[in-house]
Amino acid sequence: MKKLGKKLLVVTMVIMSCIGFMTGCGSGSSSTTSTSSSNDKSKDTLAAAKEKGVLTVASSNDEPFAFMDAKTNEFTGIDAEIITEVAKRLGINKVEMKQIPFENLLVELNNNTVDIVTDGMYVKDERKKLALFTNIWYKEGEAIVIPKDSKIASKDDLKNATLGGQKGTAFLETAQKWQQDGSVKDVKVFGSQSELMLAVNTGKVDACITDGMVAGYTLSQDSSLNLKILSPYKAETSGMIAAAVRKNDKALADAVNEQIDEMKKDGTILKLLKKYGMNEDYFVSVEDGKASDK
Repeated sequence: MKKLGKKLLVVTMVIMSCIGFMTGCGSGSSSTTSTSSSNDKSKDTLAAAKEKGVLTVASSNDEPFAFMDAKTNEFTGIDAEIITEVAKRLGINKVEMKQIPFENLLVELNNNTVDIVTDGMYVKDERKKLALFTNIWYKEGEAIVIPKDSKIASKDDLKNATLGGQKGTAFLETAQKWQQDGSVKDVKVFGSQSELMLAVNTGKVDACITDGMVAGYTLSQDSSLNLKILSPYKAETSGMIAAAVRKNDKALADAVNEQIDEMKKDGTILKLLKKYGMNEDYFVSVEDGKASDK
């Protein structure tokens, strides 16, 4: 009986070992399947956009960069037309705009609510810490907007003036710098381009500093604004414009860069710049526009 008991004990231990081995293998297989599923979900932004057929773009709805046309309800503007053409060449037939305040564009990008930011954004060192920028699309600078009957004739006349600037822009930083060195009496901050221009038009501020391209376009489109661009004036904040993607979206950045370079070579970029009132001075060559993120 003792021998039989020992044999039963051995058999039982062998069976339990086999079950444990099989369970261990099963667990390993389950882990592999789970990892594979996780990799599928973390598909890169470019692949996901191609599969969905839609690229989601973040913009603060500023004219003439990337905005929804009130008359046609279409996504339009210089940046809008560039990214739409890029998407088309990448096999993505639809581009959708999500309106976000300018100062929150990169925040929402990193919250994964959009695929890419295209809104006349200057490439700056502090922004490079938050996002990966594409090659340069084009360059431009700031302008000072004043009432048509203003006595301000040069930058020197701003010493006794209150200057308006838009929150989150490089131009506001320039205005605040001027205030610190005594070139401007005071600076007031506004949340949007329309609020900024209206503030000058209604006398809430004596002048405003804004994107030169935006200023020219806005004044040409809105006859109700009794404003003009200060001239002569030499821009001090000339910057390089590019699109921004998440740090880990290198595949998307590389794909956009390839198309941007081709669009520069075939004349598409320059044609679009001229459509929005810019000339060769705003154009950046393929060589000069490389690696804006570095």
